[in-house]
This record gives sequence, C-alpha cells and structure tokens, in this order.
Amino acid sequence: MSSGGLQLPSGDSGAPEGRGAGDSANGSVAAGVQPETVPLARPMDIGVDLDWDAASWAEVRVRAERAGRAYIWLNLVEQRLRAVVAGVLLPIYEPVHGDEWVVAAAGPTGQEWVQRAVAVREVSRRKGYVLDPADDNLLSFLTLPQLRELMVQHWPCYEQYFDQRRELELALDELEVARSAVSRNRALPATVLAHAERTSARLLELLGPADSCAPSAGRLPVDAMEQLVGDRFADVVGVHRDRVRLQRQLPAEDLFGGARRIDAMGIGLNLLVQNYSGRRLVRLAESGCRMRLLFLNPASSAVRRRERELGLKRGELSRAVEMNILHMRRVRSRVRDSGAVDIQVSDETPRFTAYMVDGDGPDGLAVVQSYLRRSRGMEAPVLVLRGGGRAPLRHDSDSRPGGYRSEDDGLFGTYWDEFEAAWKDARSVS
Repeated sequence: MSSGGLQLPSGDSGAPEGRGAGDSANGSVAAGVQPETVPLARPMDIGVDLDWDAASWAEVRVRAERAGRAYIWLNLVEQRLRAVVAGVLLPIYEPVHGDEWVVAAAGPTGQEWVQRAVAVREVSRRKGYVLDPADDNLLSFLTLPQLRELMVQHWPCYEQYFDQRRELELALDELEVARSAVSRNRALPATVLAHAERTSARLLELLGPADSCAPSAGRLPVDAMEQLVGDRFADVVGVHRDRVRLQRQLPAEDLFGGARRIDAMGIGLNLLVQNYSGRRLVRLAESGCRMRLLFLNPASSAVRRRERELGLKRGELSRAVEMNILHMRRVRSRVRDSGAVDIQVSDETPRFTAYMVDGDGPDGLAVVQSYLRRSRGMEAPVLVLRGGGRAPLRHDSDSRPGGYRSEDDGLFGTYWDEFEAAWKDARSVS
C-alpha cells in the first residue's frame, strides 16, 4: 500500500513473455496487469470528529476564563516591571547609546535574546503590528524573563529602591509556570492560577506602592478583574453564596477593624455582635468609631412571623435578638462616650441586613444580604459593595454628611438611603 492509498502490483508478478527485468526497470507497464489491481481508496467521512459536545465547550470556557485572569495579572506585572527597568536604566545608558540603550544594557551575556527582540520589532514594524507609537521601542518587545535579567544584572542600581532581591527573583521565577501555560494556550489548573494571582499581587506590592484608586483597598484588596469589568456590575465587588464563604475572604476582623463608623441594620446583626468580641467593640468605640445599630424589635409581631418562616420554636428568635441587644448595651455602658454606640429597634420586618463600614466617606465598604423565606441569615447570598468614587450627599434636615452616593447610582447609595429611612422611623433603646 503506497502513501497515496493505491494498491500497486508486486515487482515479480506476471511479466509477459519477451520482457525482461530490464524492461520493468525502465518503467514499462506490464500488459498483463489488470486495472482491478490498482483500486482507489474509499472516500472518508470528513468532519465527524469536529463537533464539540456541551462538556467540551464547558471545559474550553473554563480554560479561557482561567487564562484570561492569569493574563491580566501577568500583563500588570510586566508593565510595572518594564516601567521600573526603564526608570533606572534609561538615564544611565540613553545619554551614551541613544535608542540602542537596551542593547547596551543587555551586554554580551544578553546579546542573543536582545537581538531576537530587535528582529521581532523590525518584523512588527513592517507588518504594522505596532499600534501605539509609545510601544515602538525595544523595551516593549522584551519578555518578562528578559526584563528580570536586566534587573538582576544591574541590581546595584536597584538595591537603593528595593531590599528584597531574593524575594523578587523567586516570585518572577514562580510566575513562569503560569506565563508559559497562558502564552501557549495550555490548561491552567485552578491551584496554579490562584498561586499566580497571589504572586502577582505580591510582586506589584514589592515593585511599588499599592494602587490608590480605591481608598478602601486596605480593608478589601482590589482585584485586577474588578478594575476591568467593574463598570458592568455597579459597585458590586463580590458575591458569595453564603456568609461562611464571605468570611473566608473577608473576616469580621478585616471588615470592622479600624473603622471610624459602622451603620448596620437587620434582625439580630450576628455578623457584628457574634463575630466581634465585646472587648474589641469597646476598643473600637474608644478609638473614635461611631456605631448606629438598628435591630428588629424582639417583642414585635414581625419576629414571630420570622420564627414561623424559619420553623423555629416560639420565642427562640426573639430571645437571640434580645441577647444581642443586651450585649451591645453592655458594650455601650463600658464606653466613656455613650453616644459612640447608638442602638435602635424597629417593628417593621427588614427587607435585608446591611453592614456599612465608613459609609460617610469615599472608602466605604458594605456587606448586604437579602432575607429569604426559608433560609437563615447565615445561609443567604451576600453582596460586597465598594463605595469608592462617590460624591458627598447631604440631607436638608441634617448638617452632617448623609453618606456618599455613587456617580453611576451604584447599589451602595441605594442601601444607604434605605438605612437612613428605617433609622428615622425607629425607636431608641435606652
């Protein structure tokens, strides 16, 4: 069988009389060979294996999502490292070598990869791949490992700015696993992606001050994806299936620690009262934090309706709410300024529970949960809202700031207004 799929006659098959081996060698066709001995291959069905089923599409989308997240982090690190390399080496080499300063900085040890970068730049110029004039320089065509080599070779120039050389080198080396997978469109396991995200965040921290575009980043770090797609989701920066998953990412200590103001409303406010000790609450109030806590009245009929919804025994929920209120009253009694902790109760069933931290400023952060008929607060989905980029909102009847409203009417301002309305109709607890 030949590579073309034709059945050829054997070399010693029936040569006719009067023909020698030499005639066969000269390419003469044997007269006795029948056409049937050279059949054509059967037509093959093309495309039967090209269709993807639902599982294949799902796997490909997961791969693309992971690669996209990793690429964003790698892109941020590469751009930051490129700026750091240029900021230190450009003033040293450019006055002498001009536009070829990168070649001079690479030195003899880097001639191979720097010449490869020169060739790639020339090809990109000819084919029109350089879309931004600012990228028409050799530094823009160096890869992350090559930028690392430049930095390591000239470390004496950088040590006055960075004192974690070993940590920088190890972090950049660890990113190579994710970078290699992303650049070649290979599968990126979830564990490798998570490690790459942590390493990238650490590198950005080592290479310079944290991004200050969100004042609340110190309480909840800004994710790279949040900045890119944040405009699609108002000011929602996190969605969790329940409160347990929320506290894995944002523990109560991180949420309330160092707050200057806490405004919370709900049935029992367990996230604050049960997850933040009384001593910490006292220290928080003594440090200047002001709290406004709005509970559901444990003696109201709304509590009994909620008990029936959850299938609880009569008085079970009301006693839990009452214990939380008594706990906060004890905290208030231990604070020198009793006005630091303001407690009120409402007879109306709240539509949601909300914890708004520093809501009177641009660094506000809020945790919001809706009340479901058959699910406790611990089991309800959670939204995390970031209040950055808002302008002050003042009420005519109050000279104090009434909170900050998002410029695009985000959810933070909506829940803040609901809290203010409920607080105005509630009764104070002595």
